Amino acid sequence: MLLTNMCENDEKYMWRCLQLARNGMNNAKPNPMVGAVIVHNDRIIGEGYHIRCGEAHAEVNAFASVNSKDEHLLHESTIYVSLEPCSHYGKTPPCAELIIKKGVKRVVVGCIDPFAKVKGRGIEMIRNAGIEVTTGVLEKECEELNKRFFTFHREQRPYIILKWAQTSNGFIDNNFKPLAISTEYTKMLSHKMRAEEDAILVGRTTDEREHPQLTVREWHGSNPKRIVLTHDLPLEKLANDLYCQDVQSLIVEGGAITHTSFINAGLWDEIRVETAPIVADNGTKAPALPEGIVLHSHITTDGNTISTYRKAEITT
Repeated sequence: MLLTNMCENDEKYMWRCLQLARNGMNNAKPNPMVGAVIVHNDRIIGEGYHIRCGEAHAEVNAFASVNSKDEHLLHESTIYVSLEPCSHYGKTPPCAELIIKKGVKRVVVGCIDPFAKVKGRGIEMIRNAGIEVTTGVLEKECEELNKRFFTFHREQRPYIILKWAQTSNGFIDNNFKPLAISTEYTKMLSHKMRAEEDAILVGRTTDEREHPQLTVREWHGSNPKRIVLTHDLPLEKLANDLYCQDVQSLIVEGGAITHTSFINAGLWDEIRVETAPIVADNGTKAPALPEGIVLHSHITTDGNTISTYRKAEITT
């Protein structure tokens, strides 16, 4: 019973870490979003998140939020962190050292940091100091929050989202001429997505025919890096070049040939398809969805449906 209660509490406070971490969306980049919660006898005495790249990490902010009258409780407290505490000197000192210095009783970590300079070293440092460490609490959820960061470091390429809009009978235009498929609201959602990603790409034909701005004018935030794909640039080289430029995420918005090229190369992580209840007479067929995908989410808004697909997980 005690073990069950501990597991339930660990998950409860890790959910709070994730909730806090999301506040760092956009501003924390290229760093991951991280949340931290300090708990004593089932009472939160401190919490924080990584607000902005180059500034204090989540653990630092959590300790700073502890009231002076509660500081003596730290040696009996547990700190929950959605991502492994860093162990290296970057723009800020190592959080693992701070945790050791504060003398907490236990550390609960959501997932291991894939960054080469950390990758288990923070946990090892804390354990070597005699502090109990539990890992893997809500691990999938913690990795999902920072899917761009994890893909970037594990695959050494950006997290790639293929995105297109189509008619109900599977065309992306009408008689090979541009067709307004998105509604004003779904267009705003697309611009919100652009504000959350690092770069956006279209093929040369789409650029010459439609002259898309590829900005976030219907939302707020920074415009993603604009890329026009030329036929003589291999996709693998593009992905590697973007990795070298620290681009962690890429939206591919068209056209059909470009999308199909990414699908055939296996260079995608997410496919987002918006379908409108309109019919085209003829035109460019929408790309065929690849095999081995699963529906991740499906919503209907303004009469259009937006379906998001992911690759099916490989089980061994």
